[in-house]
Amino acid sequence: MDKINHIGVIGSGTMGNGIAHVFGISDYKVSLIDLDKKILNHAMETILKNMKRQVSKGLISESDMNKGFNNISINTNMHSLSDVDIVIEAVSENETIKLRVFKELDSICKDSTILASNTSSISISKIASATNRPDKVIGMHFMNPVPVMKLIEVIKGKETGRKTIETVLKISEKLNKIPLECNDSPGFISNRILMPLINEAAFCMMENIADKESIDGIIKLGMGHPMGPLALADLIGIDVCVSIMKVLEEGLNDIKYAPCSLLLDMVKENKLGKKAGIGFYQY
Repeated sequence: MDKINHIGVIGSGTMGNGIAHVFGISDYKVSLIDLDKKILNHAMETILKNMKRQVSKGLISESDMNKGFNNISINTNMHSLSDVDIVIEAVSENETIKLRVFKELDSICKDSTILASNTSSISISKIASATNRPDKVIGMHFMNPVPVMKLIEVIKGKETGRKTIETVLKISEKLNKIPLECNDSPGFISNRILMPLINEAAFCMMENIADKESIDGIIKLGMGHPMGPLALADLIGIDVCVSIMKVLEEGLNDIKYAPCSLLLDMVKENKLGKKAGIGFYQY
């Protein structure tokens, strides 16, 4: 653990910049990687804005913010990760892209580097098969928004080594997160349970059983959820939800996970949720 100082994060979108944020304020050196400098600059603006929000709420000091922000550097070249101690991949939820990224990381990073994926549904064992270090490949599934949510779902591939698991558990605790372990399976625990809830909420709306406000309100007030399933789908991204449901349907060979046609239509119409300005709700 004393040797884990330099963290690589690949992908600077919502999840990637949030992961870089929490490592930065936890006093790790962070290299944030993406394809385009403009995207990276926008990510840094988002990180600073979110850190300032934490300062305004008294969660961190201004000194913590400045130090944490300065701990993060940006780069468009993956070869800059040659000396990092752990890499967390947070690119789009696409198996082909992830396999390509891990194959490249395996050739770039030093032999001791742990390669982690923030995937929300894709098999860790499958991702590990793209490398020559399956014992050092693991899932670190952060929750959105990363600086706020406490959980890290730690997913063990078939060949993930116990030393790798223990290291990731300790790192997670240093981030002031709560790591909980599960075995590799389609959707893991979080999305295997969450996605059917979102899917049924979409069916309820499509079948005109209730409007979106009532559906979300009943789940929030009746089940104690902080956010209704339709609002949560908007936050996650309707396209991401559909993608995960398809992984579940195929991986578990069960049509009960097939996405509601309303969700499929929303993806076709680019009603992807908060990131598109419209989903179940307007933003």
